[in-house]
Amino acid sequence: MFDEKGLTYLIEKDLYENIKPIKVDFVDTPMGAGFNIESNMKKESECGGSCSC
Repeated sequence: MFDEKGLTYLIEKDLYENIKPIKVDFVDTPMGAGFNIESNMKKESECGGSCSC
């Protein structure tokens, strides 16, 4: 668990070691609002979650 800019994050230590550094931003656009998360985690595939590769 760690605090950054007034927010508290809880992440499994082993997972954090594999994906750091991690960047979490809140975005609010005309298409909607939500969190954008960037890390060094390697993708298993490029097709996303709803395709069958």
